[in-house]
Amino acid sequence: MKTILHTAHSRGFQNHGWLVANHSFSFANYYNPERVHFGVLRVLNDDFVTGGMGFGTHPHSNMEIVTIPLSGELHHRDSMGNFGAIKKGEIQVMSAGTGIQHSEFNGNKDIPVTLLQIWVIPRENDVEPRYDQIKISDNAVDNEFQQIVSPNPDDAGVWIHQDAWFHLGSFSQKSNRTYQLKKEGNGVYVFVISGSLKIGDTFLNQRDALEITETDHFDMEIEENSEVLLIEVPMSLPRVK
Repeated sequence: MKTILHTAHSRGFQNHGWLVANHSFSFANYYNPERVHFGVLRVLNDDFVTGGMGFGTHPHSNMEIVTIPLSGELHHRDSMGNFGAIKKGEIQVMSAGTGIQHSEFNGNKDIPVTLLQIWVIPRENDVEPRYDQIKISDNAVDNEFQQIVSPNPDDAGVWIHQDAWFHLGSFSQKSNRTYQLKKEGNGVYVFVISGSLKIGDTFLNQRDALEITETDHFDMEIEENSEVLLIEVPMSLPRVK
């Protein structure tokens, strides 16, 4: 098993006043040639948006965009006619495909929004744009991982145009868990939202991440009061036709 540790303080950081952003991979004005992507995982932004502020209408294409709110209420509007709010315990996915425009903003003037926005390179370009939003908290089980993203529309969680699986777990008790990869050749990006855990001889604390490749499974020692996101993705970039 091969691992690479990304500590929280080593991420790209930008403070725009209304937006405080931490970038796990190169994004906007942050560029690190050693952190452009992890396989098809292209973006993992950890954002803090002040009350009443947000991202104006902007375009996307040929990207799978997953948003996981951590606190507050994020409002969304897009060129397909979708409009609504999303909060912790829910997940949003947007297949940008041939092209879409959308805006995101904090719907509360007094309470900040914190969120993770994740971009995954799709296995094929120019798919029909789509949007989905579901509540995942109803199926969550304490001290277990819950599948929240997969390639299959019939599976638990939302689905995307890529052989990728996301699992989210909240642990109120100290737990030992084994993750079995779904597809040969994939890798896993372990991101600690809160708390801490140990994988092999590596300790990870809040907002630390670990790249894991060249294995079909790995063991975790998860401390109490921890929330962990596992992002399994193909390591080979798709060929652009």
